[in-house]
Amino acid sequence: MSTSLSGPEPATQAPGREPVRRGLPRSRTARNHAPITATGLLVKVVLLGLVAGIAIWAAFPLIEAEHWIGLAILAATTAGLFYLYLGRRHIPAKYLVPGTLFLIAFQVFPVLYTASTAFTNFGDGHRGSKDDAIVAIQTASVQQVPGSTEYSLSIATKGDPATDPLVFLLTDPKTREASVGDAAGLRKLDAGQVTVSPTGKVTAADGYTVLNFGQASVRSKEITDLIVPTSGGAVRSNGLSRAYEGKAVRAYDTGCDCVKDSETGKTWTADEATGSFVAADGERLAQGWKVNVGLKNFTRVLTDPDISGPFFGTLVWNFAFAIGSTGGTFILGLFIALALHSPRVRGTNLYRVLLILPYAMPSFAMLMVWRDMFNTEFGLLNNLFGLGVDWFGGNWTARFAVILVQLWLGYPYMFLVATGALQAIPRELTEATAVDGASGWQSFRAVTLPLLLVALSPLLISSFAYNFNNFNAIYLTTEGAPFPADNSTNGATDLLITYTYRLAFGAQGAEFGFAAAISLFIFTIVAVVSAVSFRRTRKQEEVYS
Repeated sequence: MSTSLSGPEPATQAPGREPVRRGLPRSRTARNHAPITATGLLVKVVLLGLVAGIAIWAAFPLIEAEHWIGLAILAATTAGLFYLYLGRRHIPAKYLVPGTLFLIAFQVFPVLYTASTAFTNFGDGHRGSKDDAIVAIQTASVQQVPGSTEYSLSIATKGDPATDPLVFLLTDPKTREASVGDAAGLRKLDAGQVTVSPTGKVTAADGYTVLNFGQASVRSKEITDLIVPTSGGAVRSNGLSRAYEGKAVRAYDTGCDCVKDSETGKTWTADEATGSFVAADGERLAQGWKVNVGLKNFTRVLTDPDISGPFFGTLVWNFAFAIGSTGGTFILGLFIALALHSPRVRGTNLYRVLLILPYAMPSFAMLMVWRDMFNTEFGLLNNLFGLGVDWFGGNWTARFAVILVQLWLGYPYMFLVATGALQAIPRELTEATAVDGASGWQSFRAVTLPLLLVALSPLLISSFAYNFNNFNAIYLTTEGAPFPADNSTNGATDLLITYTYRLAFGAQGAEFGFAAAISLFIFTIVAVVSAVSFRRTRKQEEVYS
C-alpha cells in the first residue's frame, strides 16, 4: 500500500456537476447558521413586536411613578433581547434567556418581594405613604356644616354599572356647572359633554354610564363610602340624589407633626417607628402608613405568647401532617404496586385503572365530597357504620380525618411511580437472593426497597414539600377547625400556610408583613429539610450505584 506525499487528492468531478471537494470542512457561516424561513422570520417579527409593545406599556407607569432604576432595567432588558434575537450569534443564549426571564419574573421576584415585605408593617391601614394616610384621615372626618355647598348627584361608572368603580356626577344648583368626582378629586366637565335635566341632575355624560335608581341602590354602601377630596374638605353623598361639600374635623398640623381634632381638641402624634398617629392615651388612628419595622415581625412570632404558642403547636402538627400524608400514601401505594407486580396476579390492567380513579378526579371536588361524608348528621361514614362521631368537632378526630382524606387522594400517585420503579429493577436480583435462601421479606428489605428508595427519594422529598404547604387539603375540608374558644385565628388542623392565609386575609384585618415573615419561616424549613434529604439520597446512590 502506498501513500501519496504530494498533498490532498484532487477533487473529483462528475460530468455536468460541480466539483466535490473531499476532506475540506464547510465554512463556519454555513455550519452555524441555517437559512431563516419566511415562517421563522414572521414569528420573530411578531414576538419582538410583542416585546416592544409590552416594554412601551410598562414604561409609562414607571415614568409616572419616577422609578428610574426600574425604567433603566426595562430599557436594558428590551435592548438586550433585540440584540440577541436580531443577530446570528449566541445560539445557546437564544434558548436559555426566555426560561431565565420567566424564572426571574415568576420565582425570584416574588420571593424577593415577599422577603422585603416581611420587614415592613404592610397591611390594612398601612398600605401607602404618610401623605396618603393624612389625606385619608382628613377626608374620612368630613362632616356637613352650616353653609356647606350642596350638589345634585348622579351616580355613574366608566363601564359596567355592576362592577366598575363609581364616580359622582355633580351639578352646582346655582351655576348649573357639572363636575365629576372620585377618590382622586373633583374635575369640571365641559357643558357639551353632559346633559342636565330641568331638575339639575346629570342624565348623560360622554364616557360615563349613569346608574338608574335600582342599580345605585344595590351599591349604596360603596356610594356612602366614596369620598371626593377637595381643597376645602371633601364631597360626600347624602342619599342617592344629593351630595354636600363638608369640612374635615381632623386636620394635619406640620408644626407638631400631628393630627388635631377641632371638635374634641384631641391630638395624635406621628410615630415613625410604627407608621401610625398615636394619642397620649395610646389610641391609634386606624389609618397609618407603610414603614420598615426591621425584625419586629420575626421576633413577634418567637416572643409574643399569643402567637408563639399557636405557631409552634401548628408547626409540630404541620410536620406530622406532611410526614403522615407522604409516608402513608407511599406505604399504601407501594403495597398495592408490589401486589400487582406479582406474575401470578391476573387482570392487573383492570386493577390499575380502578386504583388510579381518585388521581383522575379533581381534588378540590373530592375534598368537598369527603367533607360531607364526615358530616355528623348525614355523613356516609357515620350512617354506614352506625357511628355518631363528630369528626370535625374534636382535635384528634379532625386530624385523623384529613390524613385519611390525603391517604385516599395521594396513594394512586405513589402506586404509579412505585409500579414504574419496580419494573425497572431486574428480576435477576431478586431471583439471586431466592437462590441464596433469602425469604421474600429479606429479599424485599435487602434489594428491592433500597433500590426503590434510590429511585423514588426525590419524588418523596417533593411530595413532602407539597404536603407541607397543602392549602387545599385543609381549607376545603375543615377550614382549620376546630378552633379553641380563646383563639379564632388558629385551629387544630391549621397548617402554617392556612394560618398565614388567615392572618393575611382574616376578618381582623390583613397583616401582609407578618404573613410574609411566617412565609419565610416556612420556606426556610422546607429548604432545610429538602437539602438534608437530598444529601442523604446522594449517599444512597453512591452505595447502590
